[in-house]
Amino acid sequence: MDTAKPFARSACAIANSLDILGDKWSLLVVRDLLHGKCTYGELALSPERIPTNILANRLERLVSAGIVARTPYHQRPVRYAYTLTPKGRALGDVLLAFVRWGKQHIPGTVTLKQGSSAGEVAASAKHSRRARAKRAG
Repeated sequence: MDTAKPFARSACAIANSLDILGDKWSLLVVRDLLHGKCTYGELALSPERIPTNILANRLERLVSAGIVARTPYHQRPVRYAYTLTPKGRALGDVLLAFVRWGKQHIPGTVTLKQGSSAGEVAASAKHSRRARAKRAG
């Protein structure tokens, strides 16, 4: 007996991956979890400032897809710690491919380091543009 559910659009691996991860926030949540963030509050403080209602929705979708696991760490009110499952950790290679592509083809982009704030990223990008201009000139 085949228990696979019907595909939303087609059997294409890219289309089906995009059905789960193709919005502008999900991979950023995965990025932050790879960098060691694990609470809702930590995820909400990311440089991109994901709106809280969207963060809650994306976490629920990622949990439902088996990419993220959540474990309660506080009972009243219930609060959860989020971790990547092996399926979620496997997205690290996908994110590295995005990093390589972005750094090669989008001038001024930087690699967000673990624990970086938006100011550090902006300063790093400014320094990177200055260094490229200096090399070019």
